[in-house]
Amino acid sequence: MGFFDLFNEEESQKEIRKDAREVDRSTNTEFAQENAHLDLREEELDIDKYRVETGDVTLHKDIVEEEKAVNVPVSHDQVVIEQRAVNHEPTDEPITEEETIHIPVTAEKVDVDKHTVVTGEVSAHKRSIQETEQVRDVLHKEVAEVEEHGETDIIREE
Repeated sequence: MGFFDLFNEEESQKEIRKDAREVDRSTNTEFAQENAHLDLREEELDIDKYRVETGDVTLHKDIVEEEKAVNVPVSHDQVVIEQRAVNHEPTDEPITEEETIHIPVTAEKVDVDKHTVVTGEVSAHKRSIQETEQVRDVLHKEVAEVEEHGETDIIREE
């Protein structure tokens, strides 16, 4: 048996081992090359946020009636008639038929009207508030376990 025959036999043995590994998905380290590896997996959370309508706010005006009493100072004329006795003094004026004195009397009257004024303003706006909400779920991950049998010399590098 020559050198090339050994090489071909070794290649066919590798093919057989490869087929066996694909069937049971386990690696036989006896036949593994110098470097073997294991992929480790773990789950992570995929978190999505979305907006939902939780309510609404409506602004509108109502008209209410309120009775208001206001004291307004007003004035009016008052005619005071005073009559007094005098000492019967003589006069040169004759007695006439009629003498009239006209005294106008006035008074303030209240005229009430209404007008509208702006007394305030209501505005509304939205603002975004940041909060933290905690979510919990169970995640799975793969971890490597190394089993030692017999006398082994293992160096663990992490």
